[in-house]
Amino acid sequence: MELLRDNNWVLTVGTFLPMVGVLIMLFIPKADEVAQKAVALTTAVATLAVGVWTLVLFDYGQAEKLQFVADVEWISIIKSSYLIGLDGISLPMYFLSMVVTVLVMIYSWDHIPSPGNPKAFLILMLILQTGMAGTFIAQDLVLFFVFFEVVLLPMYFMIGVWGGEQRQYASLKFFLYTMFGSALMLVAFLALFFKTGAESFAIPYLVENGASIARNTQIWIFAGMFIGFAVKVPMFPFHTWLPDAHTQAPTQGSVILAAILLKLGTYGFIRIAIPVLPEAAKEWAPWIGLLAVIGIIYGALGCLAQTDMKRLIAFSSVAHMGFVMLGISTLTPFGFNAALFGMVAHGLITGMLFFVAGSVKERYHTLEIKRLSGMLKQVPRLGWIMGFCAMASLGLPGLAGFWGEFPAILSAYSPAEGLPEETFRTFMVIAAIGTVFAAGYLLWLYQRTAFGEPSAEFSGHGDGHDDIHDVTKFEWIAWTPLLISIVVFGVYPQLMFDVLDPAVKATLAAFGG
Repeated sequence: MELLRDNNWVLTVGTFLPMVGVLIMLFIPKADEVAQKAVALTTAVATLAVGVWTLVLFDYGQAEKLQFVADVEWISIIKSSYLIGLDGISLPMYFLSMVVTVLVMIYSWDHIPSPGNPKAFLILMLILQTGMAGTFIAQDLVLFFVFFEVVLLPMYFMIGVWGGEQRQYASLKFFLYTMFGSALMLVAFLALFFKTGAESFAIPYLVENGASIARNTQIWIFAGMFIGFAVKVPMFPFHTWLPDAHTQAPTQGSVILAAILLKLGTYGFIRIAIPVLPEAAKEWAPWIGLLAVIGIIYGALGCLAQTDMKRLIAFSSVAHMGFVMLGISTLTPFGFNAALFGMVAHGLITGMLFFVAGSVKERYHTLEIKRLSGMLKQVPRLGWIMGFCAMASLGLPGLAGFWGEFPAILSAYSPAEGLPEETFRTFMVIAAIGTVFAAGYLLWLYQRTAFGEPSAEFSGHGDGHDDIHDVTKFEWIAWTPLLISIVVFGVYPQLMFDVLDPAVKATLAAFGG
């Protein structure tokens, strides 16, 4: 893989700038909330500005090459280096992590969850930003692992301190599941290192030399990575931590979890597991496809059984990530493009749905679907935004969700050479049925909560429900970029496919990509 080393400071600044904000915030008195919020927001905006500058400098004609590469000796005793770079695959997710952080900061200006202490809450969000951005630029397995784990602690505290009534249980479950997956992933990384001659942890080096590992060994190493990444996605049957974590997390935690953190697993498959171990990937692909379609159907049926709005959206993530994994399992450029587009689209749409759910909870103090109704009459703008997001989530053509789901289903018709065509075509039919279920649970949710008359419980005044109001100024500012992006990528998906496609073809060279 060719490396372009111009402007090799850009990614380091974009990744570690939030830590400068953290250092400044440590010296701000706990009582001075406005200063804390101002510093956190300014840091996030400055980081986004670096992200925009990265977009400007990026050479789109060479999107398949690693750009802005920095390669500095780091831990020489274990042959690990600080090797970072960005190509067409990682650019959209890297930039999305910055956008989402800024929008969450804006939303947090008047939505700090209780118990108070905005200082700790905002510091955790900035640390989270560094971990997310770092994971997408890391080109060394040890560095990747460090960033992958940095994300874990802030999220654990966000759920455990600012979450719902069962927050301790949910945060512990999230932590243990992810740690279990990460332990196996680390063993797989070490096995990979030793089996390629113990020369380097650099991903480009491993991609060149991974194919030389014996087939059976590849299959076992892939198994370790598979569990590590599948827990993070989360794929069925490793998904059970997700509904609990989402339901108990504060709104900001849910948005970041849905928009970015779930993508770290799928990104790991695309960046590391599949290009480094091509033989094993072919062996595992039908099983990944099978678990993906089980996840699509299971997630959809799980949604139909939910009584809590946030839990329903969480189960819908299991189904949507199933479509992403189905695209990945085909091992074709078409499938990978669909999966990567689906990752960004899911980030925009489900992040937006969690924002809406958080605002519903704030106004009505409940997310029980049967207690909510008549939102279109009581809070019409919020009701319409929720309807728009539901349509985007079920894959309505003209909105971003469609280009994540439809091509992923289509890609299963002709998987990579050597994969069982009949099996994948069966997966295609099952996944297509899953889209019908998706329409079912999302329209059912929308009909129950938005249509009809406002519930008598929330229509009176003077009984603690005076604070039911429509979309606020900070909500509009935080949500508008997401809503516009859902339409822009829905109408003109080529905008993203042009960036993704060259890099995807280079990544899949081992499969005739």
